[in-house]
Amino acid sequence: MAILVTGGAGYIGSICVEELLEQGYEVIVIDNLQEGHREAVSPEAELFVGDIGDRFLLDRLFQDFDIETVIHFAAEATVALSMKNPQLFFETNVSKGLVLLDIMKENGCSKMIFSSTAALFGNPEYTPIDETHPEKPINAYGESKLMYEKILDWYHSAYGLRYNSFRYFNAAGASMNYGEAHKNESHLIPITLSTALGQREKLHIFGSDYPTKDGTCVRDYLHVIDIAQAHILGLDNLETRPKARYNLGNGVGFTNLEVLKIAEQVTGKTIPFEFSERRPGDPDCLVASSELAKKELEWEPRFDSLESIVRSAWEWHSEHPAGYASPSS
Repeated sequence: MAILVTGGAGYIGSICVEELLEQGYEVIVIDNLQEGHREAVSPEAELFVGDIGDRFLLDRLFQDFDIETVIHFAAEATVALSMKNPQLFFETNVSKGLVLLDIMKENGCSKMIFSSTAALFGNPEYTPIDETHPEKPINAYGESKLMYEKILDWYHSAYGLRYNSFRYFNAAGASMNYGEAHKNESHLIPITLSTALGQREKLHIFGSDYPTKDGTCVRDYLHVIDIAQAHILGLDNLETRPKARYNLGNGVGFTNLEVLKIAEQVTGKTIPFEFSERRPGDPDCLVASSELAKKELEWEPRFDSLESIVRSAWEWHSEHPAGYASPSS
């Protein structure tokens, strides 16, 4: 039995593929390489370059391989872009996601692990955010993911789809082999580290007047390996909990300035920065509770500090300063 990983050449997907292979799974990857990299896919996995909206390609994969479960990472995921071009997000994250579900149904595949987002909660009414928190997204990215979760509910009720959905905020860090190298980078930690490497003149921190302890946004950071492991634990969980949603987070949260300070400590460099205007769609504080995942999945993060997360990212970026274009890749 094989696992199909959509978006498996991307940052989180590629490390999930790596972890799956280490645990003995057969892995098939589909990725359009819009943000992913061929070099990020382990040679032990089979990579097919294509889009999740391509019915012919998807059908061929299900015909050629004995695919038991889909782990679905492929998505448009940049909050700021979702505010400028929501159509792109609904087309990719919802319409093309429907194509994937329908091809699964036609081929008798009834299991999905869905990589969702805690952005579907919007501005928190309380923190840390648990699974009962109201779902009120304030950007098209979060809205598109919430819409897809609702679709999964209907497919569960009507067609017997088994699914586990994981909501989290900021993946960070790296494995020994793979790291974060988006072609259009928008995440704080890799941008901060590229500034430390001298690849950017300065770091821009968006907003300095939020109602937080230092005026900058508070965000929840998890190591990408811990996120991947939660998705893998979901595979067995589908048998006893065929409709489940889990929040993943560190339960604490860090301001942008705190992330900057830790990055300076890890790199041993002073990182220049300046404040810029707030970005539309950015909530003040996003911190998730992982208590349900810890209880039901027995999930325990291996990386329990932001310093350890940033350090693993710094080691990878230092060895791969040009990302997957670096000679060592």
